[in-house]
Amino acid sequence: MTIATGIGSMPGTEQHDYPEAVRTVLGELPDLPHLPEVPGRGVTATMTGRALAVLADLGADLQPAGWRLTGGGAGADHRRARSLLAQDLDVLEEQAQGRAGAFKIQVAGPWTLAATVEKPRGDKLLSDRGARADLAQALAEGLRGHVRDVRRRLPDVTRLVVQVDEPALAAVLGGAVPTSSGFHRHRSVDLPEASAALEEVLAAVAAEGAEPWVHSCAPGTPLGLLRGAGARGLAVDLAVQTAADHDALAEALEAGETVALGVVPSLDAGSPTSDVQLTESVLRWLDMLGLDPAEVGGHLVLSPACGLAGASYAWARQSLVLARTTARNLG
Repeated sequence: MTIATGIGSMPGTEQHDYPEAVRTVLGELPDLPHLPEVPGRGVTATMTGRALAVLADLGADLQPAGWRLTGGGAGADHRRARSLLAQDLDVLEEQAQGRAGAFKIQVAGPWTLAATVEKPRGDKLLSDRGARADLAQALAEGLRGHVRDVRRRLPDVTRLVVQVDEPALAAVLGGAVPTSSGFHRHRSVDLPEASAALEEVLAAVAAEGAEPWVHSCAPGTPLGLLRGAGARGLAVDLAVQTAADHDALAEALEAGETVALGVVPSLDAGSPTSDVQLTESVLRWLDMLGLDPAEVGGHLVLSPACGLAGASYAWARQSLVLARTTARNLG
């Protein structure tokens, strides 16, 4: 059976928007709900702030240029990020009491963090091979504890998915991440090192009995590398996939791995979008790949194309409804 999920982020700017985001996700995505992210609440609620809240043994603080590791303990903003994540988990625990089945959480991956967080003395972690390795290790260890905490709060969940978000991976591999000055670009990371860091993080997830996925809605993300590093689910925006990407997604489905296909626009396009149109587009895609919907449907998940933080609240809800109804149309 094809099911639906969300990528992670939802609209909102205030703390009181968070309980409503949780209610929406739990109500509209019964088969695979997720822990919402509401980054509009501030920097501690963004993808980076949330991932830093999960890190083990590394402290950070907030500088005018953004997040920076401290080389010591956590700064005030880092502590606030940890507190906010704990509060959000409290809200989830209260609203999801007794919920069984599947659930998904998300965290920024090691390469996206390396491209956005600075070293204690400035410049991105991406510029230092040792710092990159330390970051991946801290994220892997922190995720172990995070998964255990979520399991404790949701004891009836039988399938826990951890989605590692890597929107910056293609830029990291392509040498396209700017230095702090903005005048230069960081050198590209070679494929073996990129794979090794991801493998460490994904293996930690799998060791805790959770299912590791990797998500990126950026073009040029190397899907084969993700699968080789241990991803058992690939979450992508269908609109930006190349012919080679389609082949990699088909291989994943045929191998019994999950493909979360982003088919619903993340922003209201202004023209009507129906579940019938979306169903036809997915069926055409499967036909192009020579895949039988009845055979691969159990490994296919439908979602919005990317996060919904920039959407109106009405469209965010509608996009989840469209993903769910389209999935059910496919059977």
